[in-house]
Amino acid sequence: MISVDRQLETLCRGIVDLHVRAELEDRLRSGKRLRVKVGFDPTRPDLHLGHTVLMQKMRQFQDFGHEVVFVVGDFTAMVGDPTGRNELRPRLTREEVLAAAQTYQDQAFKVLDRDKTVVRYNSEWLGKLTPHEMIELGAKYTVARMLERDDFSKRYQENRPIFVHEFFYPLLQAYDSVELENDVEIGGTDQLFNLLVGRDLMPRYGKLAQIVMTTPILEGTDARLEGGKVVGAKMSKSSNNYVGINEPPFEMLQKLMLVDDQVVWRFMDLLSARSNDEIAALRAEVVAGTRGVVDVKEAFAKEIVARFHCEADAEAAIARRKSVAAGGLPDRIDEVTVDAGAGVGLFLGKAIFLAGLAASASEGARLVKGGAVHVDGEPIKNDKHELAKGQRYLVRVGSKNRQFKYVTVG
Repeated sequence: MISVDRQLETLCRGIVDLHVRAELEDRLRSGKRLRVKVGFDPTRPDLHLGHTVLMQKMRQFQDFGHEVVFVVGDFTAMVGDPTGRNELRPRLTREEVLAAAQTYQDQAFKVLDRDKTVVRYNSEWLGKLTPHEMIELGAKYTVARMLERDDFSKRYQENRPIFVHEFFYPLLQAYDSVELENDVEIGGTDQLFNLLVGRDLMPRYGKLAQIVMTTPILEGTDARLEGGKVVGAKMSKSSNNYVGINEPPFEMLQKLMLVDDQVVWRFMDLLSARSNDEIAALRAEVVAGTRGVVDVKEAFAKEIVARFHCEADAEAAIARRKSVAAGGLPDRIDEVTVDAGAGVGLFLGKAIFLAGLAASASEGARLVKGGAVHVDGEPIKNDKHELAKGQRYLVRVGSKNRQFKYVTVG
């Protein structure tokens, strides 16, 4: 049996909000197998590493022998979560929700232990609530408390419409906890209000209040450290700063190697399976100059690639990366954005000219045809080869006097 102190250290790592730590410790010390609930509204089919921060915390509970209930919000997704919204969220059809739910689960089980995960659909109980029971549910919370939410209060002050069914979303999510009688509920920091509604509601139905834990929203691969704080937009496909968990191993590795040297520690805190002590030891080695940060980033990237693919794929991705240039890549590679104008992409020769890797577009085309240009480790000899708009590439020009740049086509 893993000690309670060890469980607390691991489970609380990276947690932002915890209501209440003393309660969590008491329930762990009781020896009880905790029931941990996490709800997902399957509104997006593709997951990236930002989504897995929460799933990684679920997996830690599983590894300590606790029960994880994966709640598919097929009922609540059709209501629409108003969190962070300044207007009504479009409502989904049941068919859209169920299709996304299947894809979501297929990807989620790359992190979770399928054999230790209980999957429940909240339509099982929410779809059976009678009109009388729905009114009773609404009677257990006040409009004043609902208006404490930032999104609701902002819309109210700006005279933007708030629809009655939107008030029911946090209540219905909270009722999931009443039905499941879980000990803990985990969500992202943006879900804190909804999770606390569950904590408030459970005792009103004669249930023991759940413990609430929130995980951070992971920044994208372009985040930077400013004033000792990690700043940047959250990881998202629309911001093109994401690492998709279904991406090929080499692309996944390359994107993780783009993470800023000072920001990689946050990624490790939230995503790595290494202990706090192991990460601290690595950081101390880097500070002391006995280990390079690039080596640490590569080891972390390899861990993540192996998690979503396999060890052999991770090793192959590392080998391919090192083969891009004999002796590996430089510790620092400049980044540049080139303008594709109204087109959907740029010819490679013109792109390397705009990136400052060739004297002219025609010189760039000549270098391409001569086999002197590699893109993401692959030699390109077709001078009509295009770099797609919105994508980032590792471009190498030359053989002996190699020049490297990360080129984003904007």
